[in-house]
Amino acid sequence: MDKTNQPTEEKKKKKRLLILLLLLLLAVAAGGVYYYYSTKTEPVQVVSGEYLPETKGAKKMSDKEVKEAEQKAVDASKFNMVIKSEAVFENGNSEGSLYIQNPVENGYPINVVIRLDSNNEQIYSSGAIQPGYEINGAKLEKTLAQGDHPATATFEIYDSKTKTKRGQVQAGITIRVNN
Repeated sequence: MDKTNQPTEEKKKKKRLLILLLLLLLAVAAGGVYYYYSTKTEPVQVVSGEYLPETKGAKKMSDKEVKEAEQKAVDASKFNMVIKSEAVFENGNSEGSLYIQNPVENGYPINVVIRLDSNNEQIYSSGAIQPGYEINGAKLEKTLAQGDHPATATFEIYDSKTKTKRGQVQAGITIRVNN
């Protein structure tokens, strides 16, 4: 073998390798450019063919009308709960002096649930009480031992049209069993 041909062969191999690397680099660059332009999103303008119509008969509300509308909204959001803070029962099975009222001005039906503070056990549920109605005496759902039992009355407020719960408020109450 000729030693003079060796450097020429190595140069040819290096040139081929260099050309191959350049072609590979060019292919990667072309792929990157293609990917960039194929995934590039352009903002879409939405043009609607309908516009706000001209005013015909609408007029600005007077200050008095605005105040009346605001007052109506405030009145609709008010809620008064009425419950005696103590209910007395002769024994654990008797009817007692439980008093709950849903005033007419509330405008929403309610359900009152009473739970013992000690263990969160439900001892009473009123069922629906419409505005203007009251409960004046009731029997507990659970028999309680003699003594005072601190409890919480939860007034669940419902929408009269949809029958869905709108909110709730709570009040403390003492259940007293005499015998």
